[in-house]
Amino acid sequence: KLLDLGAIKVKEESQINNIYDFSDKKLLKNKGYARIRYIKDVIKNEEHYYMTVKKLISQEKYKVMEENETEILDFKEGEHIFKALGLELIESISKFRESYKYKETLVEIDINDKSFCPFPYIELESNNEEELEELVELLGYSMNDTTSKTIYEILNEEKVK
Repeated sequence: KLLDLGAIKVKEESQINNIYDFSDKKLLKNKGYARIRYIKDVIKNEEHYYMTVKKLISQEKYKVMEENETEILDFKEGEHIFKALGLELIESISKFRESYKYKETLVEIDINDKSFCPFPYIELESNNEEELEELVELLGYSMNDTTSKTIYEILNEEKVK
């Protein structure tokens, strides 16, 4: 459907996301985390490693995260840096991701390892609120179908049901 709307496929990748936090889970409790991500880019046949720290800024209408990320050459060196700061590996999550660009909006479709998240989900990232709402409707949804919750909040709600 995205291709029919004129979106362009920009990513197809396998990922391993290693999530780090302090032993008291201070980052996750404050809706943030540290991550080292391994990416196997299927389209370009390349491998990349990224070191990232995310922090939730707002969750009012949309989820707004502060994200600081850099590409690293060596997965182990990134791990050593996080451990030197007192962080420890909390979990390792494998996922498959396809990403599309619709005008200025990035659409990411994730299929996670079922032990982490048993359902696929879609995330829309945009600085243009009108375009975001337009795309939600073009995909057959309404804004009432969307959420600004983190994946951890969604998973916790699903476990309760």
